Amino acid sequence: MSQQASPRGTFLQIAEVMKAQIKADPQMMELPPAADLMRDHDVSRGVVLRAFRALERDDVAEPVRGGRWRVVREGVRVDRRPLDKRIADVITDDGLTVGAAFPSASVLAERFGVSRPTVTKALDKLEAAGVLASGGQGRVRTVRAVPIREERS
Repeated sequence: MSQQASPRGTFLQIAEVMKAQIKADPQMMELPPAADLMRDHDVSRGVVLRAFRALERDDVAEPVRGGRWRVVREGVRVDRRPLDKRIADVITDDGLTVGAAFPSASVLAERFGVSRPTVTKALDKLEAAGVLASGGQGRVRTVRAVPIREERS
């Protein structure tokens, strides 16, 4: 009978490797994609997902929309509110008044680390809510109303 490595516990080994990488690199904010880990460790997607879940149980990582995983660092607070709520805060954070020009979708995409189409959807919600006024294609959006900032817990 040949000696083969047991797949049992492989996901825990991968999780330990990931913990070591996170500890060694304080700048690491996202876990590598599942495909990279599958290739590097020669395992199935299910094994990698179990490793991610083990990291989540240990409060080392958390899932992010789109199938990615974010590193959880002690003392680092992440705003998990919907993007349209966070974009609405730009008005008060930047001291914008009614009639002021609002930052472009490209500027907001870079500021929040998301794609331009994602920002555009959030801006559409703010326009529908009456917070922003659209100037049409190629024109600058303006502030129509200053939202009331809700207290965060």
